[in-house]
Amino acid sequence: MPESPQDTHQHAMTTILDSLDALVYVADMDTHELLFLNEYGRSKWGMPAGRRCWEVLQKNQQGPCAFCTNHHLRDAGGNSSGVHVWEFQNTVTGRWFQCRDQAIRWVDGRLVRLEIATDITDRKQTEQALEEARIKAQQLADTDVLTHINNRRAFFKLGEQLLLQAHRFGQPASLIMFDLDFFKQINDNHGHAAGDAVLVQIAQLCTSNIRDADIAARLGGEEFAILLPQTDYPHALNLATRLHNAIANNPTAFNGQQLPCTASFGVTCTDHWVQAGNSMPVLDELLNAADQRLFSVKRNGRNGIA
Repeated sequence: MPESPQDTHQHAMTTILDSLDALVYVADMDTHELLFLNEYGRSKWGMPAGRRCWEVLQKNQQGPCAFCTNHHLRDAGGNSSGVHVWEFQNTVTGRWFQCRDQAIRWVDGRLVRLEIATDITDRKQTEQALEEARIKAQQLADTDVLTHINNRRAFFKLGEQLLLQAHRFGQPASLIMFDLDFFKQINDNHGHAAGDAVLVQIAQLCTSNIRDADIAARLGGEEFAILLPQTDYPHALNLATRLHNAIANNPTAFNGQQLPCTASFGVTCTDHWVQAGNSMPVLDELLNAADQRLFSVKRNGRNGIA
């Protein structure tokens, strides 16, 4: 018996939908029962067999998906609100899809969900690789190559942000500057590799003695700085003392030798400006004040704190 024109049309539509290199499915918007799944979907998720969309297309679901977009597809009157486009990583295949969801009238008149999902995994992987490369390049640009702590560029960028926050919330911030005493002698007597080993150890001593919120950096050569949010002068001085002792008491081991080292420190705090009736200092002013204190230590024989 030949097909009716309606059957022929339905068969043609099914053939077209089954030929698409994209997922096409229809689900009841209230019961979530899968009413149609094209060949692309059946080949990856299996036959619907009267199951609900979240039982077929996703995994580890005990009910309708929390990320279901049905609420975007109907307006306040219960009618279709148009096409909703979004991106999603499928929980079964791990593939990324761009989804075009829309509420349409089914053959029996009820409103159903139609989704057409195109695999965009290659594009997403490229985007993610580019983002990872961007983040890595940013990290490299902000990281001292030798010691792997912040470099001067990162210190100024992060430090200016920290001081703005300190000013906004009326909190103190302190700055410690220090450099290694007679560092040139280490390079001259033991070679630059020995000097590099000392700088790496100093950076490690810094990071092991500060908080996650503190900003430590190698400003250049043998000069280091630490910016301390929510820290008054006595607490900053206490940290400088701990670091001063740690450097003096932990010589760097290099090629079977112990390379002792001391450092000179300058410490300042934003409270010094506020208490004097001045406005909150900018980072350059804070650095200059700490540098002057550091210079006074050097002028008095080095290996101390001011």
